[in-house]
Amino acid sequence: MEKKAEELIVNTINQKSIAKQQAYNNAFKTFKQLKIVLQEVVESLNKKLDVKNKNIAITYKDKGEFEAEIKVAGDLLIFSMHTNIFEFERNHGVWKISYVQDNKLNTYCGIINIYNFLADSFKYNRLEDIGYLIGRIFINHENHYFVEGKRQLGHLYNDFSNSIIDKEAIKNIIESAILFSLDFDLLVPPYESVNIASVQQINDNLNKSKVKTGKRLGFQFSKEDDSIS
Repeated sequence: MEKKAEELIVNTINQKSIAKQQAYNNAFKTFKQLKIVLQEVVESLNKKLDVKNKNIAITYKDKGEFEAEIKVAGDLLIFSMHTNIFEFERNHGVWKISYVQDNKLNTYCGIINIYNFLADSFKYNRLEDIGYLIGRIFINHENHYFVEGKRQLGHLYNDFSNSIIDKEAIKNIIESAILFSLDFDLLVPPYESVNIASVQQINDNLNKSKVKTGKRLGFQFSKEDDSIS
C-alpha cells in the first residue's frame, strides 16, 4: 500500500511538473514572439498613418523580459506575462469541454495579460489613475490557447480544443486589442465625484492630483461569454 501511494505521488508530481514546465516554456516562447509581432504591427501601421503628426504615431517599447507596451494615440497597451502557471477554478467554463475532461493536465496554463491605460497617466505620473485588464491569453502544454476578454477578444479566440497559438493568431489578438482600446472611450466622470478639490490638489496641478482618471468609472472586467469550445 505504501509503495503504491509513493508511486502515485511520484507519478502525479512528474506529470504535473512536466505539463506546467511545458506550459511555461510555450507561454514564454509566445511572449517573445509577441514582442516581435508588436514591432511589426507598429511599423506597418505607422507606414499607413500620417506620422507627420507625432501625436498619432504608434510606438513600441520593450519593458523587460516579461513586459512590453505600445502607445496608440492617447492609449497605452501593456502586455505582461505572468511567471507562474495556473489552473482554472472549478466553476470556469473550460471544465465543460471534452478536451479538458479527457486530460486534466490540459488546464495548466501560462497567462499573458493585456492592460489598457491612458498614456497621459504615465506621462504625467498620475499614480491614482486606473487601467483595465481587457484580455488575457491562456496557453497550455500543447500550445493550445484561448482568450478571455471584452467583445471581440472574448468571442473570436475561444476554441481551446483546437486553436494552436502561432504568429498569425498573435497578430490577430494584438489588432483586436488595439481596436477595442480605440473604441473604449474616456468618459466624463460623474460631477459628484469631482466637485470638490483641495488646496493641495490645486497646488500640485490637477494633472498630478489624486483625482482618478480612467476610461470608464465603474467599469469592471468580466468575460463577455463564458462559453469555451
